[in-house]
Amino acid sequence: MKLKDQIAVITGGSMGIGEAIAKLFVNEGAKVVLCSREAARCEEARQRIGHPEQTVALACDVRNRASIDALIMAVLARFGRIDIWINNAGYGLLDSTENLDLTAARELFDTNLWGAVQGMQAVIPAMQRQRSGVIANVSSAAGYIGVPYMPAYCASKHALNAISHTSRLELDQYGIAIVSVCPGYVQTEFGKNAVKGSDSRRVGGSTKHGITADRVARAVLRGCVKKSREIVVPWYYRPLFVTYSMWPGLIETMLRKSVRKI
Repeated sequence: MKLKDQIAVITGGSMGIGEAIAKLFVNEGAKVVLCSREAARCEEARQRIGHPEQTVALACDVRNRASIDALIMAVLARFGRIDIWINNAGYGLLDSTENLDLTAARELFDTNLWGAVQGMQAVIPAMQRQRSGVIANVSSAAGYIGVPYMPAYCASKHALNAISHTSRLELDQYGIAIVSVCPGYVQTEFGKNAVKGSDSRRVGGSTKHGITADRVARAVLRGCVKKSREIVVPWYYRPLFVTYSMWPGLIETMLRKSVRKI
C-alpha cells in the first residue's frame, strides 16, 4: 500500500474529485479526514466509501480561518500528525467579464484561492514540526488556458498555480512538498453546481468528453507519492499548454467556436 497509515485531510471531500481521492487514499492504506461546509454531506460520502475505521467526516468552511484551525486541532488531537493536505474545495462561476458580478467573483476567490492559501498557512506549522508533509492544490487546466465566460474561475486557478509554484521553493527546506494538480474537463457536477451569472455560457461538450474523477484521483495519488511539482491530467493537456503558448490564436479559435448558451 502506497499510503499505509498516513494521515490525509481533503477539503471539498463530499463529492466529485474530493470523494474519489478519499476513496483511493483509503484503499492505499491512508486514514482520511473528509471535510466540507456541511458535515452531513461528508458523512454521506464517508458511508459510500466504506472502511469507517479509516475515515472521519468533519465540517470545515475554508473561507474561515478559525474553522480551518479547529479542523487541524481535531485531526492532530486524534492522529498526532498530518502527512497530506489536499486543497480541493472550489466551484465555478459562469459569466462574461463585461457583466461579471464582482461580489460573486470575490466570494469565489475566497474559496478557490484564499481558502487554499489559508489551509496552507494553517497546516504548514504542523508539517514544519514533522519536517515532512505534502500539500496538493487541485487547480485546473483553466489556470493555463483562458476559457470564455469563466474569467473569475480561470483567474483563481491561475493564481493558485502561481502560489503553488512559489511556495514549493519556499517550503522545500522543511521537507514539505507542494504539488499542483491541473485537470482538464472532468465528469462531475461542476457545471451543474457552478454559479450562473447574467451572461452564463459554457464551452460545449466539456463534461461529455471529460475524464473521470477516479482518473484525477490516481493522478493526485501519483503526485503525492512522487512529490511532483505539477501533475497535468489527462497527459495530452501538457502539449496543449505548449501549443497555446506558441500559437494562442489556434486554441482561441477552437474555444470561440465551441461556446454554447446554457
